[in-house]
Amino acid sequence: MFDVPWLPFYLGIVFLFHPVLGLVALSGAIIISILIGVNEAMSRSPVAEANRQTSLRTSDVEISQRNSEVMHAMGMDDVLAARWAGRNDDYLTAQRRMADRSGFFGTLIKTIRFVLQSAMLATGAWLAIEQEITPGVMIASSIMTSRALSPIEQAVAQWRGFVACRQALRRLREGLANAMAAQPETELPLPAETLSVESVSCGPYGSTTPFVRGASFELQAGDGLGIIGPSGSGKSTLARALVGVLPTHLAGKSAMMAPRFPSGPRSGAGNSSAICPRTCQLFDGTVAENIARFRTESSSQQVIEAARLADVHDLIVSLPEGYDTLIGRSGYALSAGQSQRIALARALYGNPFVVVLDEPNSNLDAEGEAALTGAIKSAQQRGAIVVVIAHRPSALATLNKILCLRQGQTVAFGPKG
Repeated sequence: MFDVPWLPFYLGIVFLFHPVLGLVALSGAIIISILIGVNEAMSRSPVAEANRQTSLRTSDVEISQRNSEVMHAMGMDDVLAARWAGRNDDYLTAQRRMADRSGFFGTLIKTIRFVLQSAMLATGAWLAIEQEITPGVMIASSIMTSRALSPIEQAVAQWRGFVACRQALRRLREGLANAMAAQPETELPLPAETLSVESVSCGPYGSTTPFVRGASFELQAGDGLGIIGPSGSGKSTLARALVGVLPTHLAGKSAMMAPRFPSGPRSGAGNSSAICPRTCQLFDGTVAENIARFRTESSSQQVIEAARLADVHDLIVSLPEGYDTLIGRSGYALSAGQSQRIALARALYGNPFVVVLDEPNSNLDAEGEAALTGAIKSAQQRGAIVVVIAHRPSALATLNKILCLRQGQTVAFGPKG
């Protein structure tokens, strides 16, 4: 691409050799430029489809790897293998179409360049016979023309990469446009007494219709709130909005968190709020690193304190390397219940003021549920606000307030009866 701007310079030298030679070279350059435009128009759709099929195929592979045990246990291997084979056929078809289209234009342009080079030699030979140029000028003009058009031929050969890069840049710009632009704000002290929510509407990024509409409640330090309701009522959406994971739609007043959590980078707010999601994703690393959220400044005492609050210390020391046991995809395989209890310890690390637990007992046995109840009670006693989303009543044992949602709207809020 950096050689393309030299095209006029080389063509200018050919015109200096002889105007006829310059016109022949310029005609060839115009024809190749037109073919490049046609190639751009006809390659855009095949490249986009090939990228889409690549993404679908990769997604199927990742999902199958992540759920291989479920697939095998439920006899889904053959069905999903057939589905992947279909995806793979579509992928290969899209790749072949893209390669055929790109190869056709690349070969055509290369052929035209060879024909043009022969035409330059023929024209130069005729002019040499007419004694208007010397044979040396004839050879030089052919070399100059070939050198001028060579970068264009190479650019066409790599056109798939250019188109893919442009499409990736467009997707990146769209993603950044949908993200919330961080506005400079006055930094206020992190909340330590009250959590007040007024007429909050919220939904996932990119959603124009909020999943939760007009939620309002107020909690004091030491309160425990249980959010209940049927599936799809917006419980998890509201919980994620409370800790700033999801944006709030300004339908009424925005969330007032007295003082409210800062937007932008979450490093400061992460010290005051924490969430234990329904799917407890632990990262590749040691148990201690996961509990400490991979913060290099954390101390062993803080990690052990969080583990004791979650009543998971004894479980951790029973692992092969204790707190230094590697977990994740390349490490020791934890059960779902063990992962959930370690994720609870991660949520309690640093004594955050607001702790949001999304179905924290979904994978726990009786011992784990007892540990969860103790952890919630301990957090409330030290002055934290605990918000629990649960379908099982055992997780609501120590909570003193209930919020009921239905179809994204508050049905009732008040003390637990």
